[in-house]
Amino acid sequence: MFNIPFHGDSGSINLPKIPRFLPALLLVGDIFGLVICLGLAFWFRLGQLLEGFDLVVCGFILLVLAGLYLGDTYHPDSQIAGLRAPSRILISSLIVGGITSALIYLSGTWGQHPLLGRGILLVSLGMFTSWAVILRLWAVKWLRSHAEQSRWLILGANKSASNFAQMFLMQNPLGRLVILAEADQNLTHLTETQCQLIYGGCLSDLPSWSQQPWSGVVVATQMDFSDTHIQQLMQLRLQGIPVYRLPDICEILWYKLPSSLLEDKWLAFSAGFNLVAGGISLKLKRLTDLMLAALLLTLLFPLMLLTAIAIKLDSPGSVFYSQVRTGLYGKPFKVYKFRSMYQDAEKRGAQWASQRDPRITRVGYWLRVLRIDELPQIWNVLRGDMSLIGPRPERPEFDVKLKEAIPYYELRYLVKPGITGWAQVLYPYGASVEDAYEKLAYDLYYIKNYSFWLDIAIAFKTVRVVLLGKGR
Repeated sequence: MFNIPFHGDSGSINLPKIPRFLPALLLVGDIFGLVICLGLAFWFRLGQLLEGFDLVVCGFILLVLAGLYLGDTYHPDSQIAGLRAPSRILISSLIVGGITSALIYLSGTWGQHPLLGRGILLVSLGMFTSWAVILRLWAVKWLRSHAEQSRWLILGANKSASNFAQMFLMQNPLGRLVILAEADQNLTHLTETQCQLIYGGCLSDLPSWSQQPWSGVVVATQMDFSDTHIQQLMQLRLQGIPVYRLPDICEILWYKLPSSLLEDKWLAFSAGFNLVAGGISLKLKRLTDLMLAALLLTLLFPLMLLTAIAIKLDSPGSVFYSQVRTGLYGKPFKVYKFRSMYQDAEKRGAQWASQRDPRITRVGYWLRVLRIDELPQIWNVLRGDMSLIGPRPERPEFDVKLKEAIPYYELRYLVKPGITGWAQVLYPYGASVEDAYEKLAYDLYYIKNYSFWLDIAIAFKTVRVVLLGKGR
């Protein structure tokens, strides 16, 4: 077996996982700030109050919010290409300002609406930029304060508990962890190199530790709890302190299910996995795939034609490239892509692709960054080999190694593979066994928690990934 390490987000600035309500709170704050800034700019320039919300006002607000979303500013703890949220807000505002000015000029609507003149929209955008930056700075300060108060109690000190502790402290180095072990557990694998990880004694010490305030309690192993311990855990829950099993807390905190933490018993009794049953969800997903694939093929045909010409001019060889991949239930199928590598790039056999792979052509580099090389897979979707959204299909040559190295790896083939997926929008570029382990954790989350709304979220995140140049 391979030693699979846990990886943190390369864009993290050492803050905890964002609470789910914070992006929504920032969105509400942005809408409120936009309305106030528009009203102030209107009053400053015209001496009148802004009344009502017509198409121009709503369109401008939606354009600004779309720019903030695509700039990933609703995650104020993240960095993209070294840029933190305030810098991304400034860039987003400059782009939105340019687009707004261009639309007004090209449409010839200058002065035909009270807001389309005298720079009212640009003045309001300037004021709102300051508002949005201040709001993100406050959010980061709150997150850091929240992280310092984060205290978790872990019951069990096996290898899985150690892995969770390492992953937690990598994501949230300001938090604190206290581990209680069973009397017969070996603690040699617990590394107390970080002061945030505290060995609190044996499980029999739970009564004294349960009197303290906790952010949550994590049951890391399958223990035979006594009636007294169960009552203490029940009291913690009644006090508002959540109690989680190990896979559940990873699912809640990081939106993934590391396969090394899963067990057959947990999989047997856990909720979800609606796609596997093959019911109405699967039929609706297939119908949506067919309609959207046909629409995308029609809209993107000019781009695909230009791409084919660019590939032909750049290097000798065919425009398209087919490759055998593993599909639903492990059945092989041919996936189609625009050729992004030189001819005979794999004459030495199958190899992992890398970001600066010398086999990639000049045009192929940009095709991969913008994910244009994946567009011919729309045909695979129409044929039924793939879905628009799902786990990315892997090559059979690599599957053999990955099945041996990664537990529960074959679960990813209980659903159709997709052109884009949860792993592709949340995990950075990578092509190794370790990366496959991390991507599987996100794929398992998707399979377990599939919903129509999750697919919509992935579609929007895919657009953002492409525009920010983080494509595969």
